[in-house]
Amino acid sequence: METLSARPEDEKLGLFANLAYGIQHILTMYGGIVAVPLIVGQAAGLSPSEIGLLITASLFAGGVATILQTIGVPFFGCQLPLVQGVSFAGVATMIAISANGGIQAIFGAVIASSFIGLLITPIFARVTKYFPPLVAGIVITTIGLTLMPVAGRWAMGGNSSAPDFGSPANVMLALGTMAIVLLLSKVGNAAISRLSILLALVIGTGIAYALGMTNFSQVSQGPYFALPQIFHFGMPTFGVAAILSMFIVILVTLVETSADIFAVGDIVETKVDSHRLGDGLRADMLSSMFAPFVGSFTQSAFAQNVGLVAVTGVKSRYVVATGGVILVLLGLLPVMGRVVAAIPSPVLGGAGIVLFGTVAASGIRTLSRVDYVNNMNLIIVATSIGFGTIPIVLPDFYAQFPDWVETIFHSGISSSALMAIVLNLLFNHVKAGNSEEPSVFGVASERTIRFADLAPLEEGDYVKDGKLFDSEGNEVPMVRPAAH
Repeated sequence: METLSARPEDEKLGLFANLAYGIQHILTMYGGIVAVPLIVGQAAGLSPSEIGLLITASLFAGGVATILQTIGVPFFGCQLPLVQGVSFAGVATMIAISANGGIQAIFGAVIASSFIGLLITPIFARVTKYFPPLVAGIVITTIGLTLMPVAGRWAMGGNSSAPDFGSPANVMLALGTMAIVLLLSKVGNAAISRLSILLALVIGTGIAYALGMTNFSQVSQGPYFALPQIFHFGMPTFGVAAILSMFIVILVTLVETSADIFAVGDIVETKVDSHRLGDGLRADMLSSMFAPFVGSFTQSAFAQNVGLVAVTGVKSRYVVATGGVILVLLGLLPVMGRVVAAIPSPVLGGAGIVLFGTVAASGIRTLSRVDYVNNMNLIIVATSIGFGTIPIVLPDFYAQFPDWVETIFHSGISSSALMAIVLNLLFNHVKAGNSEEPSVFGVASERTIRFADLAPLEEGDYVKDGKLFDSEGNEVPMVRPAAH
């Protein structure tokens, strides 16, 4: 039986290493965690100061959720190096809810739907046998592909309405940062190599500052310390329609979090069973229930940090737990958040290209272990990744469908995950209707012989120089099929 001390994720690296690698995790996901409150706050008509409170609350809630997920308590937390933060899956739904009931209706819908999600986690926790390397590899690959547009937008400047969006200066700064990551990764020193992302972000920001492409003038503006305020925006309101629409988001979040838990388990090379998956999903839902109390939204694992674990090889969950503590501090000290916010988007983009590409590469590595001989696994991979790529390249593909359809399938991750699960069930678990002879997709890369062709052979028959002989060495005549 596997003991706790034998697990790779339980490695203790020391305070300095935990701080250094923890900061690297937070810098990687910081842009993503502040994006949702910015978008939702603007859509809800909040003032800049109120949006600032949403951002602070999201940092604090993400920190608490990360600590719960990594350290864990009985029945809550998968004890894996997963960074938690505000989920992107619910942005469109929350904007729609705010148009009718305001920010209070969003908070009420998140609390209620997360509670329902908490109740149904045992169902999701028992599906581990339906997440073989075939499904996990598809999802991990799609996670990397889904995140690449984010890195691209960061590399172009982040704000598409800015006059310098896509300028050569922004793109060159991103490419320079990417080059620094690669150069530092090649350095023989293991510590420098593992901290390549963090060091590249620092060096890239320094270059941007020297070129006048960023400044820290706003760091001193605003309060230096702020405690989270319970229901600062008023008491939540609970509408049936809002709760139902947000529950669809919760289902998507459960699918994505399951995929992330299996993905990081595969990268860390540790066992993830149904109990561990259930603990992780319960932590996700409990954190999502807690977040609206301080002014935040649904919580989920951040896929980009899964990539960071793969890139650095640092598997310790205590590193990510330290990152959670840093997030809590950022939530209490807005001035620290403003310092991190000064990192230019192109610098984040340059590092993101390597990070997110590594996620996709990890998925390809997982898929390389899948058996493709005389089965339909090749078409499962092809269809699932192709289906998941549609919303990546065409974000408006489902715009004219009902909201619940767009909520589920606008994410390439959930699209590929659902398709992979369904096709894996259809072809590998439901045997009824399967043909004894594989289709063209099953034999595309393998040489096969039909059983009917082998049936006339007898024991001891053999082939030599293109001729068939029986066990006594007598040639067996072969009849060519009649011409038509």
